[in-house]
Amino acid sequence: MSKSKRLLDLMMTVNRKRKFNVRELADEFGVSTRTILRDLQELGELGVPLYSEVGPHGGYQVLNERILPPIAFTEEEAVAIFFASHALRHYEYLPFKEASVTALRKFYHYMPGDVRDRIDEMKHRIDFVTPARQAEFPYLSVLLEAAIDQKVLLIGYESRGERRLRPVQPVGIYASNGLWYCPAYCFLRGGIRVFRCDRIDAVEEEASGYEPLDLRRVHLGNRHEYTAEGQLRGQSDGAKAQISRNKVRLYAELTAEGVQACEAELWSASLLHIRADGTGWLEGEAPAQDMRFFARFFTGLGNEAMVHEPPELVEELKTMLEEMLRKYS
Repeated sequence: MSKSKRLLDLMMTVNRKRKFNVRELADEFGVSTRTILRDLQELGELGVPLYSEVGPHGGYQVLNERILPPIAFTEEEAVAIFFASHALRHYEYLPFKEASVTALRKFYHYMPGDVRDRIDEMKHRIDFVTPARQAEFPYLSVLLEAAIDQKVLLIGYESRGERRLRPVQPVGIYASNGLWYCPAYCFLRGGIRVFRCDRIDAVEEEASGYEPLDLRRVHLGNRHEYTAEGQLRGQSDGAKAQISRNKVRLYAELTAEGVQACEAELWSASLLHIRADGTGWLEGEAPAQDMRFFARFFTGLGNEAMVHEPPELVEELKTMLEEMLRKYS
């Protein structure tokens, strides 16, 4: 067996075993213990996280940061993976920022020279631009881990100039227009709400008194269905009535340009309907407390939208437009 093949097989073996000693590896590969010690040293230099313990019960073990075995990529696949990771450089905050930068450097370094030359030529001809933001998002990793592990967090959250502690169970995180958002079940509101991550100024990982819900089947793709149907389960009659009172019917007609603008908004996915000619409408339930948000959105659409319901939104639009007219009169 060649040395390169032995090192590759050894890397996969130690990843599988997790804990081992030199003698058992030497017997398995049919080489001397001295050869295995040299091979383990080379694996360590390549980045395999090995930890050694001395003594009669000692040996080696692989730390949590396991090294994956080599994977063969075509040239096109390698370029595609590089630029998928390269696009993340516009985000100053990522839940895996350091790991993505390190992976990109490794990936680029070990590519053949001609592939690196091709990537260098493409770097200035393709990009995935996101708006530059001054906001900070220090808790992305904590929110993501809580979503995966089904944990309840106690967050400090500021909204409409008021800061409150909110017990929440995150569903996931997503980025849009340079900002990060976290859909989470809010135990105070009795349903899934979307929180802007830059408005979260504190996180406690122990929220005593709140049992985690079973949200394993709820994710970013179907959270709207849970919001519409699942949030009333387990609620008292009074809570159900309060949730219903906090909802209003939204209906707005859209031109084709208005439809395109709404397609870029994640919140509109469950409300947007499109006709064959490209026009459409927004219809469905919306939080009553978000009328100011919807008014700002529809004001930005101008003549590309016509709001019919709810009356509260129509009045909010009139008020906002009057305020704008006073500024320019």
